[in-house]
Amino acid sequence: MKVTIVGAGNVGASCAEYIAQKQIASKVVLLDIKEGFAEGKALDLFQTATTLGFNTSITGVTNDYSATAGSNVVVITSGVPRKPGMTREELIGINAGIVKKVSENILKYSPDSMIVVVSNPMDTMTYLALKATGLPKNRIIGMGGALDSSRFKTYLSLALDKPVNDIQGMVIGGHGDTTMIPLPRLASYNGAPVSQFLDKKNLDKVVSDTMVGGATLTKLLGTSAWYAPGASVSYLVDSILNDYKRMIPCSVLLEGEYELNDICIGVPCIIGANGVENIVDLKLNDDEMNLLRNSAEKVKEMNFSLSDIIE
Repeated sequence: MKVTIVGAGNVGASCAEYIAQKQIASKVVLLDIKEGFAEGKALDLFQTATTLGFNTSITGVTNDYSATAGSNVVVITSGVPRKPGMTREELIGINAGIVKKVSENILKYSPDSMIVVVSNPMDTMTYLALKATGLPKNRIIGMGGALDSSRFKTYLSLALDKPVNDIQGMVIGGHGDTTMIPLPRLASYNGAPVSQFLDKKNLDKVVSDTMVGGATLTKLLGTSAWYAPGASVSYLVDSILNDYKRMIPCSVLLEGEYELNDICIGVPCIIGANGVENIVDLKLNDDEMNLLRNSAEKVKEMNFSLSDIIE
């Protein structure tokens, strides 16, 4: 199995590192437009193989899409990262052109690949990739919900003071500070609702901390996070290549599901060898549905600016 990662920055390199360490794919290709950058990252990572015990080959190339030929999954991380004070929405003008060009180049050499979009604003970039390529909707997947859910579970773990892997939780909606929707009603600790252990005040704090989770890290680091995004991508790619059929919140095209149409937004999906194999209906209550509708309106507002690019 072969995975290509477009963009060899912090997030792209983390994707490659985790995919190689877990031996999810036999080959990983890093591609970047900066001369020698992907080659250097790939060589550095490959030199860890003997000490870490993996056999995945890692290669890097500068803007040579022919080296990506035959990829089963292509991950698009390329684009300008967020700076402190910058919203994901402000990135759209810069990153839309990049994602469209990358998507088109990918399909020249890997026409059957699944495409995982990480570039921000992620829901809008996923929608752009879908419209620009004309691919079936099961083959274009936005990663954001997986990352947001990992942050939600982390904050629940901290609030509960319990092991993070004993906690289940999900975030749907847009991948943005004002559009994501953590779902505390459905969160659990070893099968028990977290509301049995946390009062409303603490649950509300977990929700608010989750929603600004990315911005918090950007402020601390001076740039976008990379460890958790890289791990979330590897988790998603693993489910595709090994046909695990995990339920993962992803940004996918909705055509009537959750009463929404013509929008890519985060909802729980079964992810397997065919990409998005099913969209799961969570049976949201009225308050949660209203939040999702409001989130969708904000995402669609961003999508309006794509009209010139898609046409």
